[in-house]
Amino acid sequence: MFEQNQIQEFKEAFTIMDQNRDGLIDKSDLRDTFAAVGRLNVGNDELDEMMKDSSGPVNFTVFLTMFGEKLKGTDPEETILNAFKIFDPEGTGALKGEDLKYYLMSQADKFTEAEVNQMFSSFPMDVAGNLDYKNLCYVITHGDDKESE
Repeated sequence: MFEQNQIQEFKEAFTIMDQNRDGLIDKSDLRDTFAAVGRLNVGNDELDEMMKDSSGPVNFTVFLTMFGEKLKGTDPEETILNAFKIFDPEGTGALKGEDLKYYLMSQADKFTEAEVNQMFSSFPMDVAGNLDYKNLCYVITHGDDKESE
């Protein structure tokens, strides 16, 4: 289901969330994880709802299975490509970075400057300032296989 590098990344995420290092993620670990990212007022109802996603204790195997089930709902590559093509009427496969930044920061669920910069650091623009959205779509739907080459 996942490639080895993806499993390693999930393991790192699991380890970060397992705040008390007992090999299980429980409600207390979730609360501590939220606190670590600055969200201090997480209600018990919200935490209980998250814990209901699992049928029992959340060890790494359950964690990985839960992510696999969630990721099955990811839009197919063609759907994501079609969304980007709206902004690429010439069909070049690339979008002007400044235009994309404008749309991300001004439409719907607005990105912050830091979020846009993080995206561009993960998916750098070419020398002309364009983003290869076909590659981005591939990575979103298949994972980044550059590390395994």
